[in-house]
Amino acid sequence: MGNLIEIQSQIEKLQKQAAEIKSREFGKTVKQILVMMDAYGITLRDLQQAGGRVSRKTASKKGKPGRPAAKKSSIKKTAGKTPATKGAKLAPKYRGPKGETWSGRGSMPRWMAELVAAGKSRESFAV
Repeated sequence: MGNLIEIQSQIEKLQKQAAEIKSREFGKTVKQILVMMDAYGITLRDLQQAGGRVSRKTASKKGKPGRPAAKKSSIKKTAGKTPATKGAKLAPKYRGPKGETWSGRGSMPRWMAELVAAGKSRESFAV
């Protein structure tokens, strides 16, 4: 086990490595974010309205970073009853070149994300 000076030296080296990796991957990450913003139709205004930056400390109290805290529903829930639409299969809104389908809800499927990242528009796959 090393002494304090050796450990601090290792920490400094690792922080430099982390900074190099961050600067090297920054542009690529920004491009990925822009692709996802385009795919989901997110604008800078949407991000500003969502609250902009949220610190980790605040995020742990309020939920996910960049998203407003969930509001409690004012609808009364009846015990044992579920909505008729819960779990119902949705009609596909998008169809891929190999016949893959996606309803447009939930996370974007890998096949769609890859095509959007390659420059295709999401609307070009609309059913």
